[in-house]
This record gives sequence, structure tokens and C-alpha cells, in this order.
Amino acid sequence: MSGGDGALALIPARGGSKGVPGKNLRPVGGRSLLRRCIEAASGATGIGRVLVSTDDDAIAAEALAWGAGVVRRPAELADDQASSESALLHALHGLEREGPLPEVLVFLQCTSPFTTAAEIDTVLFALQRSPAAMAFSVVPWHGFLWQHDSQGLGQGVNHDPDKPRQRRQELPPTYLETGAIYALRTGPFRAAGHRFLTPRLPVPLAGPALEIDTLADLRQADWLAPLFDGEGQR
Repeated sequence: MSGGDGALALIPARGGSKGVPGKNLRPVGGRSLLRRCIEAASGATGIGRVLVSTDDDAIAAEALAWGAGVVRRPAELADDQASSESALLHALHGLEREGPLPEVLVFLQCTSPFTTAAEIDTVLFALQRSPAAMAFSVVPWHGFLWQHDSQGLGQGVNHDPDKPRQRRQELPPTYLETGAIYALRTGPFRAAGHRFLTPRLPVPLAGPALEIDTLADLRQADWLAPLFDGEGQR
């Protein structure tokens, strides 16, 4: 783990999950999702401390086994209705009793199995070099986006279908939020109570942007793990 002067990495990991039971401890490429996230955070040069917020004994044991600290989360902050922000704020409130909080908090989600230490540093350092209040990971999106209008019919989002069809490379740059990494200035985050502080800084990464929400996602990630893990953590 990095030295104590870096940013705080916080990983919310509750025990309950309806879509994929026991999701945070499910293995991808032979390592649990939680372990993968802890190892990525611990390898980031800008991170000084890694903590897991959980209500679950097995998750707490896994976190401790791989070098993270544990913040025990009360049951009312661990049900399906509880936000990730509530877990982060609860952890910060408890940590404040130990001394001054770090200036930057990095919120990581272990449902993004291929997050790397280098990617965490990229988002964190981008925030620290900017006037933004928060930075978050995105990947470039090169497709034609559509949405339904008020009548339920199609309208273009990033293109005008009434004009001659553009080439993909002529589309304005757009990005997909990966859901993996959010770097937040601690004071403004505590004041606002939500992650999307202003001004915001999307930080493009190479990807992938896979998130584990279903068993099919889990199977796909496990199938892809030898490819991405074999790249030396990219």
C-alpha cells in the first residue's frame, strides 16, 4: 500500500445483492471482485489508505486479508435503497474522529473488475492538476446515440438524422461513464452530499467499461480476465 500522505480510497461493498447474490465476493479470473479492487487501489501511487465500507462479515474478512481497513456500515445504510454516497459520508464521519481528513477521496466500485492502479492514478492526478471539484472515469463512445421523443419516436442525440449521414469520426466527441473511479474533493463532497460536484472533469481512459450487474456480466468478465490480466495490468 502507498504511504500515508496520499488520497483515501473508499470501496463500498455491502453484503446484499439481488441481481448477483454475494456479488462482491464472486471471482473473476480467480480473484474476488473485492480483492481485485483493493489490489488496484493499493498499487496506485497517489493512494495512501484503502478502506472498505461493509455490513458483511465475509466481506470484512476478505478486505482485511488483502490489506484494506474496514469500516462497519449500519444495516440502514446497506439495503437496496441506500446510496453509495451515504456509505462514503458515514465512513468520513467516523474517520474524522481520528484526525484531519485527506483533501481527496477516491470512490471505487468493485463491480468494475478491470480497474487498474494506473487508471486510478490517472483520474486522481487529473483532479489534482485541475480546478475541478471532482473527476471521474469515462471511455470514448463512437456510436450514433438515439432517444425517444415525447411521442415515443426516435430522435438523434449526438447527430442530426435529417442531414446527410456523418462519418463516425465526424461525430462530436462523447464519452461513456464507466462507474469505476470517482475522485472527489472531500470538503465539497461532504457539503453537497453527492458525487457530481461542480465543476466536473470527465477523464478518458482506454477501457474496458464492463460493470458487473448480472450473472451474464460476471461470466463475460471471467471469460475476458485472461486477456486483460495478461496485459500486465495495462
